Amino acid sequence: MIDLNAIPSPCFVLEEKLLRKNLELIRSVAEDSEVEIIVAFKGFAMWSAFPIVREYFKGATASSLSEAKLCHEEMKSLAHTYAPAYESSEFTEIMEHSSHITFNSLSQFERFAPQVKRSERRISVGLRINPEYSEVETELYNPCAPGSRLGVVAEQLPIQLPKEIEGLHFHTLCESDSEDLAKTLAAVEEKFHRYLPHLKWLNMGGGHLMTRKGYDVKRLIKLLKNFKVKYPQLHIIMEPGSAFAWETGFLRAKVLDLVENKGIKTAMLNVSFAAHMPDCLEMPYQPRIRNASLTPIAGKPTYRMGGNSCLSGDYIGYWSFDEELKIGDSIIFEDMIHYTMVKTTFFNGVKHPSIGIIRADGEFEYIRQFGYEDYKNKLS
Repeated sequence: MIDLNAIPSPCFVLEEKLLRKNLELIRSVAEDSEVEIIVAFKGFAMWSAFPIVREYFKGATASSLSEAKLCHEEMKSLAHTYAPAYESSEFTEIMEHSSHITFNSLSQFERFAPQVKRSERRISVGLRINPEYSEVETELYNPCAPGSRLGVVAEQLPIQLPKEIEGLHFHTLCESDSEDLAKTLAAVEEKFHRYLPHLKWLNMGGGHLMTRKGYDVKRLIKLLKNFKVKYPQLHIIMEPGSAFAWETGFLRAKVLDLVENKGIKTAMLNVSFAAHMPDCLEMPYQPRIRNASLTPIAGKPTYRMGGNSCLSGDYIGYWSFDEELKIGDSIIFEDMIHYTMVKTTFFNGVKHPSIGIIRADGEFEYIRQFGYEDYKNKLS
Protein backbone atom coordinates (compact mmCIF):
# COMPACT_ATOMS: atom_id res chain seq x y z
CA MET A 1 0.00 0.00 0.00
CA ILE A 2 1.50 3.30 -1.09
CA ASP A 3 2.05 5.91 1.59
CA LEU A 4 0.03 8.94 0.46
CA ASN A 5 2.38 11.17 2.41
CA ALA A 6 5.08 10.21 -0.09
CA ILE A 7 3.01 11.78 -2.87
CA PRO A 8 3.03 15.57 -3.31
CA SER A 9 -0.24 17.49 -3.35
CA PRO A 10 -1.80 18.29 -5.69
CA CYS A 11 -0.74 15.45 -7.97
CA PHE A 12 -2.21 13.25 -10.69
CA VAL A 13 -1.08 9.69 -9.97
CA LEU A 14 -1.20 6.85 -12.50
CA GLU A 15 -1.01 3.29 -11.16
CA GLU A 16 0.97 1.07 -13.53
CA LYS A 17 -0.68 -2.19 -12.43
CA LEU A 18 -4.15 -0.83 -13.19
CA LEU A 19 -3.03 0.54 -16.55
CA ARG A 20 -1.57 -2.81 -17.55
CA LYS A 21 -4.80 -4.55 -16.54
CA ASN A 22 -6.72 -2.32 -18.97
CA LEU A 23 -4.15 -2.73 -21.71
CA GLU A 24 -4.33 -6.51 -21.45
CA LEU A 25 -8.12 -6.51 -21.73
CA ILE A 26 -8.15 -4.14 -24.70
CA ARG A 27 -5.44 -6.15 -26.45
CA SER A 28 -7.49 -9.33 -25.97
CA VAL A 29 -10.46 -7.63 -27.66
CA ALA A 30 -8.29 -6.55 -30.58
CA GLU A 31 -6.82 -10.04 -31.01
CA ASP A 32 -10.07 -11.98 -30.58
CA SER A 33 -12.06 -9.76 -32.95
CA GLU A 34 -9.16 -9.14 -35.38
CA VAL A 35 -9.57 -5.37 -35.35
CA GLU A 36 -7.02 -2.61 -34.82
CA ILE A 37 -7.40 -0.63 -31.59
CA ILE A 38 -5.38 2.55 -31.17
CA VAL A 39 -5.00 5.11 -28.38
CA ALA A 40 -6.95 8.37 -28.53
CA PHE A 41 -4.77 11.18 -27.18
CA LYS A 42 -7.77 13.39 -26.46
CA GLY A 43 -8.58 10.95 -23.67
CA PHE A 44 -5.10 9.85 -22.59
CA ALA A 45 -1.92 11.68 -23.55
CA MET A 46 0.35 10.98 -20.56
CA TRP A 47 3.39 10.27 -22.69
CA SER A 48 5.58 9.31 -19.74
CA ALA A 49 3.46 6.13 -19.69
CA PHE A 50 3.73 5.47 -23.43
CA PRO A 51 6.66 3.04 -23.04
CA ILE A 52 4.18 0.82 -21.16
CA VAL A 53 1.43 1.36 -23.75
CA ARG A 54 3.82 0.51 -26.62
CA GLU A 55 4.28 -2.95 -25.16
CA TYR A 56 0.65 -3.62 -26.10
CA PHE A 57 -0.29 -1.19 -28.91
CA LYS A 58 1.48 0.47 -31.81
CA GLY A 59 -0.75 3.31 -32.97
CA ALA A 60 -2.71 6.34 -31.89
CA THR A 61 -5.22 8.81 -33.23
CA ALA A 62 -4.54 12.54 -33.34
CA SER A 63 -6.84 15.53 -33.62
CA SER A 64 -4.23 18.23 -34.19
CA LEU A 65 -0.69 18.81 -35.37
CA SER A 66 0.59 18.65 -31.79
CA GLU A 67 -1.06 15.29 -31.17
CA ALA A 68 0.24 13.94 -34.48
CA LYS A 69 3.78 14.99 -33.55
CA LEU A 70 3.39 13.45 -30.09
CA CYS A 71 2.30 10.18 -31.69
CA HIS A 72 5.29 10.12 -34.02
CA GLU A 73 7.78 11.11 -31.30
CA GLU A 74 6.51 9.17 -28.29
CA MET A 75 4.38 6.31 -29.66
CA LYS A 76 6.99 5.83 -32.41
CA SER A 77 4.31 5.52 -35.09
CA LEU A 78 2.51 7.64 -37.63
CA ALA A 79 -0.87 8.95 -36.51
CA HIS A 80 -4.40 8.31 -37.69
CA THR A 81 -5.25 11.99 -37.91
CA TYR A 82 -8.68 13.58 -37.91
CA ALA A 83 -9.45 17.24 -37.20
CA PRO A 84 -12.73 19.15 -37.61
CA ALA A 85 -10.82 21.57 -39.86
CA TYR A 86 -7.23 21.76 -41.07
CA GLU A 87 -5.13 24.90 -41.45
CA SER A 88 -3.21 25.20 -44.70
CA SER A 89 -0.15 26.46 -42.81
CA GLU A 90 0.00 23.20 -40.81
CA PHE A 91 -1.14 20.63 -43.31
CA THR A 92 2.24 19.77 -44.83
CA GLU A 93 3.62 19.03 -41.37
CA ILE A 94 0.51 17.04 -40.45
CA MET A 95 1.15 14.82 -43.47
CA GLU A 96 4.70 14.21 -42.26
CA HIS A 97 3.37 12.65 -39.06
CA SER A 98 0.29 10.81 -40.38
CA SER A 99 -0.44 7.44 -41.98
CA HIS A 100 -4.16 8.23 -42.29
CA ILE A 101 -5.85 11.61 -42.68
CA THR A 102 -9.61 11.89 -42.28
CA PHE A 103 -11.54 14.95 -43.43
CA ASN A 104 -14.61 16.33 -41.70
CA SER A 105 -16.26 17.65 -44.86
CA LEU A 106 -16.15 17.26 -48.61
CA SER A 107 -14.93 20.84 -48.95
CA GLN A 108 -11.90 20.09 -46.73
CA PHE A 109 -11.28 16.93 -48.74
CA GLU A 110 -11.42 18.84 -52.03
CA ARG A 111 -9.06 21.50 -50.68
CA PHE A 112 -6.36 19.23 -49.27
CA ALA A 113 -6.63 15.94 -51.18
CA PRO A 114 -4.36 17.21 -54.00
CA GLN A 115 -1.59 17.78 -51.42
CA VAL A 116 -2.04 14.28 -50.05
CA LYS A 117 -1.84 12.87 -53.58
CA ARG A 118 1.48 14.66 -54.15
CA SER A 119 2.96 13.36 -50.91
CA GLU A 120 6.17 11.35 -51.27
CA ARG A 121 4.79 8.83 -48.78
CA ARG A 122 1.44 7.13 -49.24
CA ILE A 123 -1.29 8.43 -46.90
CA SER A 124 -4.70 6.81 -46.69
CA VAL A 125 -7.57 9.28 -46.96
CA GLY A 126 -10.86 9.03 -45.09
CA LEU A 127 -14.05 10.99 -44.57
CA ARG A 128 -15.96 11.42 -41.31
CA ILE A 129 -19.63 10.59 -41.57
CA ASN A 130 -22.54 11.48 -39.31
CA PRO A 131 -25.06 8.62 -39.01
CA GLU A 132 -27.43 11.01 -37.19
CA TYR A 133 -27.82 8.55 -34.35
CA SER A 134 -26.34 8.64 -30.87
CA GLU A 135 -27.35 7.50 -27.40
CA VAL A 136 -25.32 10.28 -25.73
CA GLU A 137 -27.71 12.37 -23.64
CA THR A 138 -25.49 15.35 -22.79
CA GLU A 139 -25.60 17.56 -25.90
CA LEU A 140 -22.14 19.00 -25.25
CA TYR A 141 -20.76 15.49 -25.78
CA ASN A 142 -23.15 14.37 -28.52
CA PRO A 143 -21.48 14.49 -31.96
CA CYS A 144 -24.77 13.65 -33.68
CA ALA A 145 -26.90 16.36 -32.10
CA PRO A 146 -29.12 18.18 -34.62
CA GLY A 147 -27.05 20.64 -36.60
CA SER A 148 -23.78 18.99 -35.57
CA ARG A 149 -20.66 20.39 -37.24
CA LEU A 150 -18.97 16.97 -37.10
CA GLY A 151 -19.16 14.64 -40.08
CA VAL A 152 -21.06 14.47 -43.35
CA VAL A 153 -24.66 13.26 -43.35
CA ALA A 154 -25.68 10.71 -45.99
CA GLU A 155 -27.84 13.10 -48.01
CA GLN A 156 -24.80 15.30 -48.68
CA LEU A 157 -22.75 12.52 -50.26
CA PRO A 158 -22.64 11.65 -53.96
CA ILE A 159 -23.83 8.25 -55.17
CA GLN A 160 -20.19 7.20 -55.51
CA LEU A 161 -17.39 8.49 -53.28
CA PRO A 162 -14.30 10.07 -54.84
CA LYS A 163 -11.79 7.34 -55.61
CA GLU A 164 -9.21 8.88 -53.25
CA ILE A 165 -11.41 8.15 -50.20
CA GLU A 166 -10.41 4.74 -48.86
CA GLY A 167 -12.20 4.78 -45.53
CA LEU A 168 -15.02 6.22 -43.47
CA HIS A 169 -14.90 7.32 -39.86
CA PHE A 170 -17.73 7.77 -37.39
CA HIS A 171 -17.75 8.72 -33.72
CA THR A 172 -21.09 8.61 -31.91
CA LEU A 173 -20.31 7.14 -28.49
CA CYS A 174 -19.23 8.51 -25.10
CA GLU A 175 -18.38 6.04 -22.33
CA SER A 176 -20.88 3.72 -24.01
CA ASP A 177 -21.49 -0.03 -24.06
CA SER A 178 -21.62 -2.57 -26.86
CA GLU A 179 -25.39 -2.24 -27.21
CA ASP A 180 -24.93 1.42 -28.19
CA LEU A 181 -22.35 0.40 -30.78
CA ALA A 182 -24.77 -2.18 -32.20
CA LYS A 183 -27.44 0.51 -32.65
CA THR A 184 -24.91 2.87 -34.23
CA LEU A 185 -23.72 0.21 -36.70
CA ALA A 186 -27.33 -0.38 -37.71
CA ALA A 187 -27.69 3.34 -38.44
CA VAL A 188 -24.40 3.41 -40.35
CA GLU A 189 -25.44 0.46 -42.50
CA GLU A 190 -28.87 1.94 -43.15
CA LYS A 191 -27.52 5.28 -44.34
CA PHE A 192 -24.13 4.39 -45.86
CA HIS A 193 -24.51 0.76 -47.00
CA ARG A 194 -23.79 1.64 -50.65
CA TYR A 195 -20.22 2.65 -49.78
CA LEU A 196 -19.13 -0.06 -47.33
CA PRO A 197 -18.34 -2.85 -49.85
CA HIS A 198 -15.96 -0.54 -51.75
CA LEU A 199 -13.89 0.78 -48.83
CA LYS A 200 -10.59 -0.43 -47.38
CA TRP A 201 -11.22 0.57 -43.77
CA LEU A 202 -13.86 1.73 -41.33
CA ASN A 203 -12.93 3.67 -38.19
CA MET A 204 -15.56 3.22 -35.46
CA GLY A 205 -14.17 6.07 -33.40
CA GLY A 206 -14.07 6.18 -29.62
CA GLY A 207 -16.37 5.98 -26.63
CA HIS A 208 -16.14 2.17 -26.35
CA LEU A 209 -15.74 1.83 -22.58
CA MET A 210 -14.79 -1.84 -22.67
CA THR A 211 -12.75 -1.68 -19.44
CA ARG A 212 -15.68 -0.52 -17.32
CA LYS A 213 -17.03 -3.11 -14.88
CA GLY A 214 -20.10 -4.72 -16.37
CA TYR A 215 -19.25 -3.95 -20.00
CA ASP A 216 -20.23 -6.93 -22.17
CA VAL A 217 -16.89 -7.63 -23.82
CA LYS A 218 -18.05 -10.92 -25.34
CA ARG A 219 -20.94 -9.14 -27.03
CA LEU A 220 -18.53 -6.54 -28.45
CA ILE A 221 -16.26 -9.22 -29.90
CA LYS A 222 -19.22 -11.08 -31.44
CA LEU A 223 -20.58 -7.82 -32.87
CA LEU A 224 -17.25 -6.98 -34.50
CA LYS A 225 -16.77 -10.50 -35.87
CA ASN A 226 -20.25 -10.52 -37.40
CA PHE A 227 -19.66 -7.13 -38.99
CA LYS A 228 -16.38 -8.35 -40.51
CA VAL A 229 -18.17 -11.36 -42.00
CA LYS A 230 -20.52 -8.99 -43.83
CA TYR A 231 -17.68 -6.79 -45.07
CA PRO A 232 -14.57 -9.03 -45.16
CA GLN A 233 -12.44 -6.51 -47.04
CA LEU A 234 -12.86 -3.85 -44.34
CA HIS A 235 -10.04 -3.21 -41.91
CA ILE A 236 -11.79 -2.16 -38.68
CA ILE A 237 -10.22 0.50 -36.48
CA MET A 238 -11.35 1.58 -33.00
CA GLU A 239 -9.89 4.44 -31.00
CA PRO A 240 -11.19 4.47 -27.41
CA GLY A 241 -9.88 7.19 -25.13
CA SER A 242 -11.33 6.61 -21.69
CA ALA A 243 -11.04 2.82 -21.87
CA PHE A 244 -7.24 2.88 -21.77
CA ALA A 245 -6.97 4.91 -18.57
CA TRP A 246 -10.33 4.09 -16.95
CA GLU A 247 -9.90 3.80 -13.16
CA THR A 248 -6.11 3.73 -13.41
CA GLY A 249 -5.29 6.51 -10.98
CA PHE A 250 -6.31 9.47 -8.87
CA LEU A 251 -5.81 13.13 -8.09
CA ARG A 252 -4.46 13.80 -4.62
CA ALA A 253 -5.62 17.11 -3.14
CA LYS A 254 -5.75 18.51 0.38
CA VAL A 255 -8.00 20.69 2.49
CA LEU A 256 -6.73 24.26 2.84
CA ASP A 257 -9.68 25.70 4.73
CA LEU A 258 -13.20 24.93 5.93
CA VAL A 259 -15.91 27.54 5.46
CA GLU A 260 -19.62 27.58 6.31
CA ASN A 261 -22.42 29.73 4.92
CA LYS A 262 -26.16 29.25 5.55
CA GLY A 263 -25.47 25.82 6.99
CA ILE A 264 -23.47 24.66 3.94
CA LYS A 265 -19.97 23.48 4.77
CA THR A 266 -17.35 23.69 2.04
CA ALA A 267 -13.90 22.15 2.10
CA MET A 268 -11.59 24.55 0.27
CA LEU A 269 -9.02 22.53 -1.67
CA ASN A 270 -5.67 23.14 -3.34
CA VAL A 271 -7.17 22.09 -6.69
CA SER A 272 -9.76 23.68 -8.95
CA PHE A 273 -12.68 22.02 -10.71
CA ALA A 274 -12.62 24.79 -13.31
CA ALA A 275 -8.88 24.49 -13.98
CA HIS A 276 -8.05 20.87 -13.16
CA MET A 277 -11.31 18.91 -13.44
CA PRO A 278 -13.38 20.88 -15.98
CA ASP A 279 -15.35 17.84 -17.15
CA CYS A 280 -16.96 17.72 -13.69
CA LEU A 281 -18.59 21.06 -14.50
CA GLU A 282 -19.18 20.36 -18.20
CA MET A 283 -20.89 16.97 -18.04
CA PRO A 284 -21.62 17.58 -15.13
CA TYR A 285 -20.69 14.72 -12.83
CA GLN A 286 -19.62 14.26 -9.23
CA PRO A 287 -16.40 12.27 -8.91
CA ARG A 288 -15.87 9.64 -6.27
CA ILE A 289 -13.76 10.54 -3.24
CA ARG A 290 -11.95 7.77 -1.41
CA ASN A 291 -13.59 6.89 1.93
CA ALA A 292 -16.52 9.25 1.35
CA SER A 293 -20.14 8.77 0.35
CA LEU A 294 -21.25 10.23 -2.98
CA THR A 295 -24.64 11.10 -1.49
CA PRO A 296 -25.31 12.89 1.80
CA ILE A 297 -25.92 10.63 4.80
CA ALA A 298 -27.99 12.06 7.64
CA GLY A 299 -25.98 12.48 10.80
CA LYS A 300 -22.58 12.31 9.11
CA PRO A 301 -20.28 15.29 8.42
CA THR A 302 -21.18 16.50 4.93
CA TYR A 303 -19.28 18.92 2.71
CA ARG A 304 -19.17 20.48 -0.70
CA MET A 305 -15.74 20.48 -2.32
CA GLY A 306 -14.58 23.95 -3.28
CA GLY A 307 -11.88 24.77 -5.81
CA ASN A 308 -9.16 27.36 -5.29
CA SER A 309 -9.96 29.60 -8.25
CA CYS A 310 -12.00 32.79 -8.04
CA LEU A 311 -14.78 31.40 -10.26
CA SER A 312 -17.90 31.46 -8.09
CA GLY A 313 -19.11 28.16 -9.51
CA ASP A 314 -15.84 26.34 -8.84
CA TYR A 315 -17.37 23.75 -6.51
CA ILE A 316 -19.10 20.37 -6.53
CA GLY A 317 -21.12 18.76 -3.77
CA TYR A 318 -22.04 16.92 -1.57
CA TRP A 319 -20.04 14.12 0.09
CA SER A 320 -20.42 12.63 3.58
CA PHE A 321 -17.46 11.49 5.66
CA ASP A 322 -17.18 9.33 8.76
CA GLU A 323 -15.36 12.10 10.61
CA GLU A 324 -15.15 15.87 10.45
CA LEU A 325 -12.60 17.08 7.93
CA LYS A 326 -9.58 19.01 9.18
CA ILE A 327 -7.25 21.46 7.48
CA GLY A 328 -4.44 19.46 5.91
CA ASP A 329 -6.53 16.32 5.30
CA SER A 330 -5.96 14.48 2.02
CA ILE A 331 -8.80 14.29 -0.49
CA ILE A 332 -8.36 11.53 -3.07
CA PHE A 333 -10.46 12.01 -6.22
CA GLU A 334 -10.74 8.62 -7.90
CA ASP A 335 -10.49 7.89 -11.64
CA MET A 336 -8.87 11.15 -12.71
CA ILE A 337 -6.41 9.99 -15.40
CA HIS A 338 -8.59 9.83 -18.53
CA TYR A 339 -9.69 13.13 -20.10
CA THR A 340 -9.28 15.08 -16.85
CA MET A 341 -5.51 15.40 -17.20
CA VAL A 342 -5.54 16.51 -20.83
CA LYS A 343 -8.16 19.21 -20.15
CA THR A 344 -6.37 21.01 -17.32
CA THR A 345 -5.55 24.71 -17.63
CA PHE A 346 -3.57 27.37 -15.78
CA PHE A 347 -6.70 29.45 -15.10
CA ASN A 348 -6.09 31.99 -12.33
CA GLY A 349 -2.51 30.84 -12.12
CA VAL A 350 -3.48 28.35 -9.42
CA LYS A 351 -0.89 25.67 -8.77
CA HIS A 352 -1.09 23.00 -11.43
CA PRO A 353 -1.10 19.39 -10.15
CA SER A 354 2.14 17.48 -10.49
CA ILE A 355 2.32 14.13 -12.32
CA GLY A 356 3.51 10.83 -10.89
CA ILE A 357 3.35 7.07 -11.42
CA ILE A 358 3.05 4.28 -8.89
CA ARG A 359 5.21 1.64 -10.53
CA ALA A 360 4.36 -2.05 -10.56
CA ASP A 361 6.70 -2.64 -7.61
CA GLY A 362 4.74 -0.14 -5.50
CA GLU A 363 7.32 2.64 -5.67
CA PHE A 364 6.20 6.19 -6.44
CA GLU A 365 8.00 7.94 -9.29
CA TYR A 366 7.74 11.72 -9.45
CA ILE A 367 7.45 12.54 -13.16
CA ARG A 368 6.95 16.30 -13.26
CA GLN A 369 6.01 19.36 -11.27
CA PHE A 370 4.70 22.66 -12.63
CA GLY A 371 5.57 26.16 -11.53
CA TYR A 372 5.45 29.84 -12.35
CA GLU A 373 7.46 29.52 -15.55
CA ASP A 374 4.91 27.07 -17.00
CA TYR A 375 2.11 29.53 -16.27
CA LYS A 376 4.11 32.48 -17.63
CA ASN A 377 5.24 30.69 -20.81
CA LYS A 378 1.67 29.71 -21.60
CA LEU A 379 0.68 33.37 -21.71
CA SER A 380 3.77 34.90 -23.32
